[in-house]
Amino acid sequence: MISAVLFDLDGTLADTAPDMARTVNEMLTARGLKPVPESKVRPHVSKGARGMIGAAFGVQPEHPEFLPMREEFLKLYGEKLCIDSKLFPGMDELLDWLDGRGTQWGIVTNKFERFAKPLMQSFGLAERVGVVVGGDTCARAKPHPDPLLYAANQLQVVPEETLYVGDDERDVQAARAAGMTVLVAGYGYLGDGSPPILWGADGIVETPAGVRDWILQRAAPERVA
Repeated sequence: MISAVLFDLDGTLADTAPDMARTVNEMLTARGLKPVPESKVRPHVSKGARGMIGAAFGVQPEHPEFLPMREEFLKLYGEKLCIDSKLFPGMDELLDWLDGRGTQWGIVTNKFERFAKPLMQSFGLAERVGVVVGGDTCARAKPHPDPLLYAANQLQVVPEETLYVGDDERDVQAARAAGMTVLVAGYGYLGDGSPPILWGADGIVETPAGVRDWILQRAAPERVA
């Protein structure tokens, strides 16, 4: 039985790559460097500023310039948060379906709350979402289970009846540690590491509608019984 569905934000609920890519390209242009195509940085969006800076500049967290560049990225991104970002095709219908059957849903992302909550407002979902947990809501972010467990507690559902959907291996790791069922959003960013088939999820869906189909298939034996 699935009592609640939690979604990652970037690459699962919404395609935020255009605005993330635009931000890092503003940084490149300001330095007299050539902008990068969105396709180059797109796989790294789920890793936030760290992923964008690493993909565009080759600067990793241990580099002395990383922290100033990270703050610059976050400032620029916050100023133009939702210009071209949008829900993935079919996500509206999936959320309508969940609402219609009385299944609670929420967001658990490593994106800071100050970005995640305004995005939900921009998407027209702020009044519908059951909970929004950011990367700074709990002391530890994904891949630790804390944010997922916090979200389940806020929705007053048990982890065993909660489905998490994400597009990064850390999402699967966090869900497993929280004792939740987990699906990979195969239509998302997916990173540049091992292929999703090796992440140990309960399934991979190629569209938001696939989440609905997976839930219905899981519930079918219960209806027969």
